[in-house]
Amino acid sequence: METVSRLYDKVVLELDKHINYPKWEYGIYPSAESVTAAVEKGVQYMCVSENSVVGAFILNDDPQGDYSAGCWKSDLNDGEYLVIHTLATDPELCGHGIASYMVKYCIDLAKDKGYKAIRLDVVPDNVPARRLYEKLGFVSAGERDLKRDIEDIPFFALYELEID
Repeated sequence: METVSRLYDKVVLELDKHINYPKWEYGIYPSAESVTAAVEKGVQYMCVSENSVVGAFILNDDPQGDYSAGCWKSDLNDGEYLVIHTLATDPELCGHGIASYMVKYCIDLAKDKGYKAIRLDVVPDNVPARRLYEKLGFVSAGERDLKRDIEDIPFFALYELEID
């Protein structure tokens, strides 16, 4: 847990030096508490290379907001799709394909477990994340208010990948 928390802290501090696309806040989200909660639920994943955590994400079936607002290609019930949250890679290793590797892992896991789709949301200005997901075949489901009551993020860009 501690190594994943340190990775997220490193990512947020680096984002704050440049452009904080996901609008994460150091010590607020992602945080040691959010990592601990995800680990306890069995939904926190980490990507390890040469004994170092180089990436992390949460994968579950909880959209943590009003996903019924999306313009989804598939009319799915809760529990029929997985949701990717808090995907991050070590800033020193950006451009090495780690994020793509983790998303492809999510896709393979969803297929193996019989899910019908993967859905996710990103801050609309998060151009790097949007490019990543679009490159991997995710399609836009619109920009919507997910009723999360986050003042500086009134809308989220929604994406979906149907699983064959």
